[in-house]
Amino acid sequence: MTRRWIADEVFGNRAFLIGTHADHLSRVLRARIGQEFDISSGSEVRRGRISSISPERVEFELGELVSTHAAAQVTLAMSIFKFVRMEWAIEKCTELGAARIIPVIARRTEPHLVAAAAKRVERWRRIAREAVEQSRQVSPPEISPPTKLQNAVALSASTRIVLSEIEEQTTLKQALQSHKTGDIVLAFGPEGGWTDEELKIFQHAGWTSVSLGNTILRVETATIAAMAIVAAELQ
Repeated sequence: MTRRWIADEVFGNRAFLIGTHADHLSRVLRARIGQEFDISSGSEVRRGRISSISPERVEFELGELVSTHAAAQVTLAMSIFKFVRMEWAIEKCTELGAARIIPVIARRTEPHLVAAAAKRVERWRRIAREAVEQSRQVSPPEISPPTKLQNAVALSASTRIVLSEIEEQTTLKQALQSHKTGDIVLAFGPEGGWTDEELKIFQHAGWTSVSLGNTILRVETATIAAMAIVAAELQ
């Protein structure tokens, strides 16, 4: 299977990888002039043939379009939690097709994580980009700066779902059965879960409360499991 890269620059029928991208392709993978790869511009994927290469810059001549499938637009409103685990969740949810990830400041988000989160956004974006290339998708998810809960609750979508440990009636799979078309937002609480007040805010705003079952999962496990269920149900 042809490896896929997201171009750093595109000009007409020319695309370029620069910086660490170029260094990895030239030094680590030892690519050569004439080799072909799939190159994504963010909106489409085309076959690219290397026309020049150096550790600082790799140039591709773009050819025919590569067929891709349209995926459901899934946004994850992910309450900020321990960064190592959150990075793992971002990587795996990107591989599963998340279109947007919004870090959310919840009531139980640890203060030191809130203080440091804004400085982690670029790292999260880099992790997502690498995951997209590995999983052969067209473009990385948009990763927004951290936002307050009120802003996340106000997000609009065809289907808005909040994961809740206290929900006993509706599972995520059941909630997805009523989803026909359009985008989806999934909201996940931090370590320790949503407060009762926060769940009431979601309820009053018209969100659907769902459960992943009787087992209490770590937040990163719940996030990845929910994204996997959405991907399986909608693809």
